Amino acid sequence: MTPQEFPRAFAAAFGAQDAERLAGFLAEDATVLTLTGAWIDGRGAAKAALMAEFAGIFAHARLVTGRSQLREVGPGIALLHQRFVVSGARADTGADLPRFAAMLTVVLVAGAAGWQATSLSFSGLAE
Repeated sequence: MTPQEFPRAFAAAFGAQDAERLAGFLAEDATVLTLTGAWIDGRGAAKAALMAEFAGIFAHARLVTGRSQLREVGPGIALLHQRFVVSGARADTGADLPRFAAMLTVVLVAGAAGWQATSLSFSGLAE
C-alpha cells in the first residue's frame, strides 16, 4: 500500500471493524493514539485496543474521507493528515452518538514490509 492509498484502506478497515487489518498497517513498535484516547505501544497492543473499541463504541461506526494532506518529509518517510467524519458511534446505553469530525495523523515509513505507520494519532476535532 502506498501513502496515497492509506486513507481509503484505513477507512475501509475501520468501517469493517477489522482490528487485524488495521494492526497490519502498523510497524511492530508503532505508537498509537485511538479515538477514545487510549495511548498504545506496539502492534499487538493496538490490535487488542481496537478490538475493544469495535466491540463497544465503534461497533457500527463508519468513516467518510474528507480533506487530506500528504507530505514527503524525507526519503521513504511521509506525513499524512486525513480528515474524516465519523458516524455510527454508540454510547454505552446503545444510543446513537452525533457524527463528529476526526483527524488521522500518521507517520509512514517505507521498509521491507512496505509502507507502515510508525506513529498514528486519531483524534476528534472541535466543530
